[in-house]
Amino acid sequence: MNFDQARFNMVEQQIRTWQVLDLRVLDVFQKIKRELFTPTAYQDMAYSDTEIPLANGQFMLAPCIQARLIHDLHLTGSEKVLEVGTGSGYATAVLASLSKRVISIERDAELALSAKSNLQKASIGNAEVRVGDGTQGSPAEGPFDAIILQGSVPEIPQQLLDQLQINGRLIAVVGEEPMMQAHLVTRHGLKSFTHKELWDTVIPRLEGVQEPSQFHF
Repeated sequence: MNFDQARFNMVEQQIRTWQVLDLRVLDVFQKIKRELFTPTAYQDMAYSDTEIPLANGQFMLAPCIQARLIHDLHLTGSEKVLEVGTGSGYATAVLASLSKRVISIERDAELALSAKSNLQKASIGNAEVRVGDGTQGSPAEGPFDAIILQGSVPEIPQQLLDQLQINGRLIAVVGEEPMMQAHLVTRHGLKSFTHKELWDTVIPRLEGVQEPSQFHF
């Protein structure tokens, strides 16, 4: 398989068509080898417009979704980023290439170990993968300039919003199937936030997220 051609096709035919037009973002997606982060059994699908299974029921998001989430954070290169849900480390590598430093938290120790290895193979040196509950963030490392959730949530955890820097942004897919939306939250003050609904999509739940009660009284 010609991975270089497949990568070019992914950027031109999938990512661009999802309104990802920032040349800096497109360049990073063109340079990072997604096959390095794809399980061997699914290498032929590395650049397909689909979710790719990972260990223990996890997934790599489709490239167009992943790219649009990262694009809409508007990273400039100077940010300290918190990533919730490392997965294979592919998005971590993209984020690290667009920012100053990335702290990525993964609940699954097996995935975290694999992601660390993948990042080393890709020569990414400014990203740190930790095992833990990413929905709690990392208060000791905060505040963060940008936070991204790599799975959907019924609502954005307040503890993550509290770890945003002033003027910091958080992006997450929020809602219940079949209706979810990408939300961008910007912090303006101690208790001042603006929420913007960006676009519709459906992605798998973030591992370990507590679902709201279905009981009504």
